[in-house]
Parts: sequence; structure tokens; C-alpha cells
Amino acid sequence: MKAMTWLWSSTMSACLIASVANGAAPAANPFAQPSTLPFQAPRFDLITDKDYQPALEAGMVEQAAEIARIANNPAAPTFDNTIVAIERSGRMLDRATSAFFGVVQANTNPTLDKVQEIESPKLSQHSDSIYLNPKLFARVQAIYAKRDSLRLTPEQRQLVEVYHAGFIRAGAQLSGADQTKLRALNTQLTTLETAFQQKLLAAAKAGALVVDDKAKLAGLDEGAIAAAAKDATERKLAGKYVLPLQNTTQQPALQSLADRETREALFKQSWTRAEKGDANDTRATIREIAYLRAQKAALLGFPTWADYVLQDQMAKTPQAAKAFMTQLVPALAAEQKAEVAELQSTIAAGGENFTLKPWDWDRYSERVRKAKYDLDENEVKPYLELHTVLEKGVFFAANQLYGLTFKRRTDIPVYQPDVMVYTVYDKDGSEMGLMYFDYFKRDNKSGGAWMSNFVGQSYLLKTKPVVYNVANFTKPAAGQPALISFDDATTMFHEFGHALHGLFASQTYPTLSGTNTARDWVEFPSQFNEHWALDPKVLANYAKDYRTGAAMPQALVDKIKKAAKFNQGYALGEVVEAATLDMDWHSLPASASRQDVDAFEKKALDTMGLDTANVPPRYRSSYFLHIWSNGYSAGYYAYLWTQMLEHASYHWFMDHGGLTRENGQRFRDLILSRGHTQDYGTMFRAFYGKDPDIGPMLEEHGLPTGK
Repeated sequence: MKAMTWLWSSTMSACLIASVANGAAPAANPFAQPSTLPFQAPRFDLITDKDYQPALEAGMVEQAAEIARIANNPAAPTFDNTIVAIERSGRMLDRATSAFFGVVQANTNPTLDKVQEIESPKLSQHSDSIYLNPKLFARVQAIYAKRDSLRLTPEQRQLVEVYHAGFIRAGAQLSGADQTKLRALNTQLTTLETAFQQKLLAAAKAGALVVDDKAKLAGLDEGAIAAAAKDATERKLAGKYVLPLQNTTQQPALQSLADRETREALFKQSWTRAEKGDANDTRATIREIAYLRAQKAALLGFPTWADYVLQDQMAKTPQAAKAFMTQLVPALAAEQKAEVAELQSTIAAGGENFTLKPWDWDRYSERVRKAKYDLDENEVKPYLELHTVLEKGVFFAANQLYGLTFKRRTDIPVYQPDVMVYTVYDKDGSEMGLMYFDYFKRDNKSGGAWMSNFVGQSYLLKTKPVVYNVANFTKPAAGQPALISFDDATTMFHEFGHALHGLFASQTYPTLSGTNTARDWVEFPSQFNEHWALDPKVLANYAKDYRTGAAMPQALVDKIKKAAKFNQGYALGEVVEAATLDMDWHSLPASASRQDVDAFEKKALDTMGLDTANVPPRYRSSYFLHIWSNGYSAGYYAYLWTQMLEHASYHWFMDHGGLTRENGQRFRDLILSRGHTQDYGTMFRAFYGKDPDIGPMLEEHGLPTGK
């Protein structure tokens, strides 16, 4: 996933000014001036936990003054003195928020959690203050009204239209009384979303399965058992073993654990992690978030929150998104039924007598996969050493497609010792930007994988991109190689696809730059980039035995490729279910009462037309971080929508020669470098030649296309 881009507008109040006045002097703060490091990379060698809050608050005050000057300018509004001036404002705040929210997601602590708790509502109020400023909106409105006569470039015209739409969506046309209501709703929602994130992080940590007996871990390899023992020691549980939870419903260890009781315990810890009735229980929080979002949508003139969110997406309406997902259900339902029957037969064939449950799925589907394709993940891992996958796989593919090269550097300070940094060079050898990679799981890191920027690209601001990728792979014991699964390798390619979208940004204005795009567009480049993990030329370059350097045998490569379409009733089904659950939550009208979370979820799952009993959603309501805190509300369908785009695009590549510099340059020119400078449908048609169709997506998943 791509992390949220934390861009805030400004506000100012007496209490805020007093807070800043009583904090660290701005001049002494590491965020007070642009960093002197290459590419203005954050000064993590100087930044301490106590620097963030004063910088955030001083940044808000600074930008508030800038916005006031723009709004009160006696000169007639022009593109430069209004739109460009807004784009230039808030530089200190941008530096502070970019670093703070990057670190708080990846390496938080109680101090930073408290800062987020305090500052997030202020930042929400701060954003309201700019978008609900009547004088400022009047200036934007005046420019929008005469945009046809201003001789604007296409990018400038798009920027005017994006700003105008942003003001309208933020409530600029509401009455004063309704704007007051909106400000209160925004503050409440920001507070609740922050609370959800913090509760969930704590719930995931507390929900880790503690195992007393090593025998209960039978089936795990020695490295995994050693990591479980290490996790237990770090939690002061010497002599025990800890299996930490990842963010999804299913857990990696379920595939290997031989003891069914342990599997069930691990699954249930995952399924109920945030439903323990304790301080970390998220249900009351999400019930309120869903209710308040519906109220906000109604205030802004939309039937539901989903209607509000999708207005500026490629899909345009929740009806279009739902219709798209509905097309997937018949093929998926049939595939799920067939897979359940096959797994139940496998259980019986092994002499066992029990009914398949979700905690059995990964173990027995792995047996089926081994039987069908003779593929063992443990056979694959020795060929996938993390650093080799990165440099000889991810980087190599980027070189073959786009001509990029990379150089590791150790002179750039990082926020955690495991983080790696590289300079990225363009095809002509010029410096393009900086990349950070933070791959290993920590208890103080949010689950999942994501990308964002510490510094965004902008010709106006003369900045080049500083991008980071974050994941949650198991860190090896000291002295051991970092061996990963093929799924993990695919995740690396995915997140680097987001990075390419940020690195290739070529915009004048930061608002339109890089990955500042719709949710159902931003996942397109990342999912497209996954395809190169299995490209023969790329795979041969990185899939080598870490012990001998021997290439992965072709027979094993063939097994991986054949197995790629295996288990799609589950793999695709869990995502469709989660996306539908998200859309159901956010299709509630304002007239609906606050929902009983358990009852709402059960009804939603029961009416999807899919086997949700055996194939539970990838995320349950109570731990669905994407939609309650990470900006994907009514937007999780985007992962599926963009699969339609990326599979169609990959088929185009294969029809035109595959992995070539010419094809890469075309994709860079027409997709990756465009940011939000055009309508998304227009961009896609320019590359693909027509509107997207669902056939290539179904084909890639091994599902019937209806042809």
C-alpha cells in the first residue's frame, strides 16, 4: 500500500501561539530551515522526539501568516498571487509532518504517540482554516471562473480545477453555521482515527500468541523458532515462544504449524485482536467513525461517505465500484467451492477427520500445492536473500525498463539502524532522488507495507523526491541471512512500484506531483511492477542460492509460475470480501443509527455471495487499518480496480515485446511521470488505447473470463 501523504493547511489561535512561544525556539529546531543534507533529506542525526511538536506548531503558525497574506492581498487575484502562493506556503510544516508521520508509522514510541494524539486534531482544524477561509475561497473562485481566458498551461489549469474542487469538497460553500458543524466533525474524526491507530498497534502487540511448549511449534523451521524465542526474550518471557501478529487475518505460521490447536489459537488471536473488551478494543471507535463520516457526507451534500469519497476517483461512483466487484463474484464463488472440496479431500486423504476451518486453510492448501506443483516454500527461500532480491531483482528490473542505477550510501542519517539508503540515478546518470528501505518487523511499527515521501518532487520548490519503502519481514537472527518468501519478494517489487511513481514525478506544482493521485489510480503502478518479479530475465538475475550462488533451477521456477494462479478463490476472495465490507460500512446514510459492529459485519459477510466462513476477509472491521486510519475509507476496492488496470497494461507489454527500454519509457512518459496532471481515464487510454476491461485480470488469476 501507499502510505497517506500528510499535507496540511493552516490555522492559528491564541492557544497555539502560546504553545509555540513556550516551546523550543524555531531557529534551534531541525525543521526550522530546509535540511542541508543531499536532497534535503531529514536530519535524523539531529532530530529528537522533543523536536516534532514545536516544529508542527511553529509550522502551523508560519503557514497561517502566509495564508492570511494571500487571502487579504488587496491586489486582484491571479494564478501567481493566489494559487502559486498557496503552493509555496507551509514549507516548515511540510518538513515536520513528512518526517513525523513517517516515523510514527514505522518507529513510534509513547512520546510520539502522545504528540500525534495532541497534534492530529490541531492539524485537522488547521486544514479547515484554509479551506473554510471565505476570502481565500473567493480568490480561488475568481480564478476558476475565468480559467478559460487566462492562457494557463494544462498543468496550471488542472491545478486550478483541483484546488477549486478541494475547496468545495471541504465545505467552502456551506453556511457559517454548517461550517462550524463541519469543523467539529473533522476534529472528532481526526481524534478517533488517531485513537484507532494507536489502539490497534497496542492490540496487535498484546495479541501475539505466547507458546509455552516448543513441541507446539512443530512444523516451523529452526529460524522461525529462534525468532519466536528471541521475541519472547525481548518481551521478558524467557523460556517461552512468541508468534507476533501481522496486520492481516491469516498469519504466516499457519501454513507450517502441525499442531491444530496451536493453529486455532493463533488464528483466533488474530481474529479477535481488537475485540477483547479492554482498552485496545476498537469497536466503539469504529462505530463512531462510521457514524460521523456519514454525518459529514450529508452535511456536504452527499448521500453517503462512499459517494463523497469516490467523486474524485477514477471509478467516480460507489455504484461503479460495486458493479465492478460484482463481476468477480460468480467466478470467485465457484472457485471457492471447488477449493474447499479439494482441501477437505486432502484432509481425509491424510487420515485426519475434521471439518475444514480458516486456520487449516494455509496448511492444507500448501499440501495441495505441493502435490500439484511439488512446490515447497522452504525450497524457494534459499534463493531469495533480501538484499540480493533488492539489488539484483528490484533494482535490475528498474534498470532494464527505465535505465535507473542505484548506489548504497551510509552518510545519510536514518531513524532506525536497520534502514538502508540509496541514491537513485536517472538513465543519463543524473541524480534523481533518494530511497530509504525499512524492511524488518518491529513491535513499534504499524503492520503491512507502504511507501511515502520525506520530500516531494516539485520544480516550483526546486525539490527532488526522497522516498521510503517500509515492510514487515521477519528479521533474521544475528549472522543469519535474511531469507524471504516469494510473496515477500513480490511485496518488495510492489512497494518499489509506488517508489517509481514518486521518483519519476515531473510536476511543477507539489499538489499534483507523483503519487498525489486518486486511491484507485495510485495502486496501479505498484501492482503493475509486481509482474517483473517473475520475468525470466529478472528472476534469473536475483534468484540465486545464498550459499552457492547457483541460479534457481528452471524446474523450481516453473513450479512458482504454475502455482501463481493456485488458491485464487482464497487469495482474491479475501480481498474482494474486505473491499465489500469497507464499501458496506461507508454506504450507510446519515439517517442510519450507530451500528452494532459485530451484527453489521456478520450481515455484510453473510450477504456477499462468497464463502466467508471458510475464506474470511483479509481484514476484519476491528483491525481494518486501511479504512479507519490510513486514508482508504470507501477506497479498499482500489486494490482490485487497479488490478484491472495493471493486468491490462501487462498484457499490452507482453504484446509489444515485454521487458524493454522502449516499453518502459512509454509507461514512464504516459503513466509514471504524469502525477495528477490529467484525468485518469484519459491517461490510461493514452497508454492502453482503450478503456480497461476485466478479462486480463480474470485470466491472470486463472478464473474463467466468460469468453
